[in-house]
Amino acid sequence: MTHKLSAFVVLSSLLAGCSAGDSRTPESETAIASGEAANPDRNVYFGDLHIHTKNSFDAYIFNVRTTPDDAYKFGMGETIKHPLGYDLKLEGPPLDFMAVTDHAAYLGHLEAMDTPGTALSKLDMAKDMFSTDQDTILNAFQLIGGAVRDGKRMKGVYDPAIVGNVWKQIVDSAEKYNKPGKFTTFAGYEYTAVRVTRGEEGGFAGGNLHRNVVFRGSAPAMPFATVDSTNPEDLWTWMDDQREAGNDVMSIPHNSNVSDGEMFKMETYNGQPLTKAYAEKRIRNEPIVEITQVKGTSETHPSLSPNDEWADFEIYDKLLGSMTTSKTAKGDYVRQALANGLKLTMEIGADPFHFGFIGSSDTHVVGGSFDEKNFWSKIGIVDGSPEARGSIPPGGKKSWEGVTVDPNAANWFSRWSASGYAAVWAEQNSREAIFDAMRRKETYATTGTRIKLRFFGGFGFTKAMLDDPEMVSKAYQDGVPMGGDLVGSKTPGFIIWAMRDAASAPLQRVQIIKVWTDGGNAKEKVFDVACSDGGTPDANFRCPDNGAKVDLSDCSISANKGAPELKSFWRDPEHKTGQRASYYVRVLENPVCRWSTWDALRAGVKPNPALQKTIQERAWSSPIWYVPTA
Repeated sequence: MTHKLSAFVVLSSLLAGCSAGDSRTPESETAIASGEAANPDRNVYFGDLHIHTKNSFDAYIFNVRTTPDDAYKFGMGETIKHPLGYDLKLEGPPLDFMAVTDHAAYLGHLEAMDTPGTALSKLDMAKDMFSTDQDTILNAFQLIGGAVRDGKRMKGVYDPAIVGNVWKQIVDSAEKYNKPGKFTTFAGYEYTAVRVTRGEEGGFAGGNLHRNVVFRGSAPAMPFATVDSTNPEDLWTWMDDQREAGNDVMSIPHNSNVSDGEMFKMETYNGQPLTKAYAEKRIRNEPIVEITQVKGTSETHPSLSPNDEWADFEIYDKLLGSMTTSKTAKGDYVRQALANGLKLTMEIGADPFHFGFIGSSDTHVVGGSFDEKNFWSKIGIVDGSPEARGSIPPGGKKSWEGVTVDPNAANWFSRWSASGYAAVWAEQNSREAIFDAMRRKETYATTGTRIKLRFFGGFGFTKAMLDDPEMVSKAYQDGVPMGGDLVGSKTPGFIIWAMRDAASAPLQRVQIIKVWTDGGNAKEKVFDVACSDGGTPDANFRCPDNGAKVDLSDCSISANKGAPELKSFWRDPEHKTGQRASYYVRVLENPVCRWSTWDALRAGVKPNPALQKTIQERAWSSPIWYVPTA
């Protein structure tokens, strides 16, 4: 395939355990017919809710032939094959929950075109799609991709019977592999809306409005796709109708970082002012957002957060199918959206951006690539080797001198991330308990590390609670966990407890990011609240450098630096009575080699000088909102 074709495809137990008062769900509401007893203090579960198989048009075209069954087998720890023939297997323990989320628009159509004897296989488009001429393939693929983007039902091509049959197979596969108490699967799909915001030579620059749609249990006979409407507000109406019909469901936006200001803009899809009804409808249907995945991080951007030294992390900002850079001034990042939500609460009486956080992979080869040491990227044959993704020099060269990296690798593949996980605090590993945890936003995101993270807020919390063996139970009883609203007039106190992933680096620091508005202006501040290696935050609320290093000759990390766990009680030293605010936790590990450096090390070459050599894996909690009373 040429880089031209690959361009278009981017279109497409220490911690085991929502208002003040006991914030736990009564056991009767989450009782499951399984062998796992319900834990009122909740357990943490790790999963992936963004997975593509051969049923997605932009996976099949790159030789992906693995199925939803294969996805679940991978999640349970089995080995599957990459399109290039090598093995894919989780480095750590099996996942706890998953959803396959293939693109609903033109679901299964490319496989039908590639199957002799079908009606679609007889189309000229099918012959072009699987010809040996790359330009011919590109032109045919662009027709499908454009129809997905624009919501067009191409006459003689789009077949709802194919969509319905493949969707039934996806739902059946989720049912087959769902094992309450052991491994949870959800029926789901991706709603693939794109707003064409800027034209460019040879194509378009599209603002991403993609969402993953996940069902709590039962699912309808057909998904709602862009061929039904490209307006996400129509998706929310359909979801409201589904709940009325007994199919509880939520949608999870992702890659706001490449939305060109569209995902969290301060007006409706059609350019109208936001209203209370809009805000309530949106947050009812979208209680959480995906803030980390293979296509980068959506927390914030250095241009938006110049005083945040850790904002420049795995930034990916190229619009879908394009070399055009997304806008960052408004609408692309969740931290800014949190501030805008507080402002809207004061103006219209509701907050459309009152959301929690998760991560997921967006893998298009069925198995998510979470580990920096063993990265296989996203798409398939296009980016499945170190040379193709720009982490080693092309043609067997041993030096980067004079090397021109392929534009796709330079702009896209080399900037992609080994990320991420959705983490959920739930009473049991079951559809009901995990979905309900996502609904109440007791979730957090990680970049592929399995950090365990607790975050509670309350008015009666004290530092002494940190040593109380009943700390978690008391925190639930007297406060709220991540995702909750802390309603009152006193200064809030927060308990943060993080434990390292034994397979990753030790913890370096824990931070609280405060977001508020003042006079209608968005404000933010980063507070280090727990430091490793005996450090304490200075007058600027920063931990001292703990001296952790990475040896780039072998990617070994500093011994005896960092902490296995960090626990802290914190009160906002700048709290103002009556001022709404949101607070979320960010946990940083010691530095490790980035996946591109690992690729170079194995190839015996220097790392690509255009790329970051190391990263700090991290986790982000869902916010806690301080809601002052009159």
